[in-house]
Amino acid sequence: MAASDPVPGVDAAPAASAGVRIDDGLAQAMQAWRRDFHRHPELGHQEHRTAARVAELLRSWGIAVHEGYGGTTGVIGVLDGRRGAGPTLGLRADMDALPMPDAGAHDHRSVHAGVAHACGHDGHTAILLGAACHLAAHPDFAGRIVFIFQPAEEPLTGAKALAEAGLFRDFPCDELYGLHNNNCIGPGQVGVRTGAILSACDLFEIHIRGVGGHAAMPHQANDPIVAGAALVQSLQSVVSRNVSPLDTAVLSVCQFQAGSAINVIADHAVLRGTVRTLSREAQSRVLGRLRDLCEGMARGYGCAIEFRHLLSSPPTINQAGPVAHVKRAAAAVLGTDRIVDPVAPLMASEDFAYLLDHCPGAYFFLGHDGLTCHHPEFDFDDALLVQGAAIFATLAYQRLAV
Repeated sequence: MAASDPVPGVDAAPAASAGVRIDDGLAQAMQAWRRDFHRHPELGHQEHRTAARVAELLRSWGIAVHEGYGGTTGVIGVLDGRRGAGPTLGLRADMDALPMPDAGAHDHRSVHAGVAHACGHDGHTAILLGAACHLAAHPDFAGRIVFIFQPAEEPLTGAKALAEAGLFRDFPCDELYGLHNNNCIGPGQVGVRTGAILSACDLFEIHIRGVGGHAAMPHQANDPIVAGAALVQSLQSVVSRNVSPLDTAVLSVCQFQAGSAINVIADHAVLRGTVRTLSREAQSRVLGRLRDLCEGMARGYGCAIEFRHLLSSPPTINQAGPVAHVKRAAAAVLGTDRIVDPVAPLMASEDFAYLLDHCPGAYFFLGHDGLTCHHPEFDFDDALLVQGAAIFATLAYQRLAV
């Protein structure tokens, strides 16, 4: 099917100032795609079935498709407008699921034990497919749209892999947009803000090596649990005393593992945790103090302490111009009274941040009722499918108007 051919169930393109209307036929198709993805979830970098279905649908609408981009399971679709040259707009959706059970009672619950779409990426993928279908049927714009179906958002590695593979070299974009469901705002609302909307994420592991011994003779040992307990307590001062009260940070030690018997002093203890920050300055400050305290505790307790930085991603920072464009598109679809700006930022993290390091853009929330993400019974609200696709498509028409 050529890009200019009509797609059944898709209304004509609106004027740039109006909002796109998603036809009932396309809405039903989006729901079917979403529930199919939900039934067949795939973990990060393993989204082979999902990616194949995405590519198949894009090709059926005449969109140029690049599968397996950069050696990943990512799919890139490219659609040129029929009105000639113009800017390039990037629209992104994440495809991967979580390593957790699906405890939902719905008919489309996961068929794969221990894997579930509990974050809504099935819905995000269906939303971008719906927008792509509409835009391919009516490419009445000047410029290009790059549809980015990204793998591995949950481990925070997929976006970085695409960027390092040359995503913006091969498909340069002038602006970039992404979205996520969020029950912290009401249904039918769009939340956005200039600046940090999601936090940076850093994961760490601390190994404390002492000298083991008999529990009745601690003077002959060097107890790593004592050093570890002191370190956990000291770390509680980092946010309260080293980060500006006008900034935001979280430091949580989530695991403390040591010992094998009730009457044996362990020779090794391990702490694991996470740091979340809304600015690069706070991120650098907290990580620096974490290392400093490890070094000081090693000297104070005469043991070896090794700090391991396991993963780091930056905060997701929106630029003012793209935020204004999101608000204009969302207002055209939902009404100006449905915009929440500034929406409260979340201390959750998103690797869309890596893409925003390379291209100006904005990330926004679609409000919904129901359970929060990562709950074992979470199921994406299908009412958001039409809203999200209409906002993406409207954004494209507005930004690529002649």
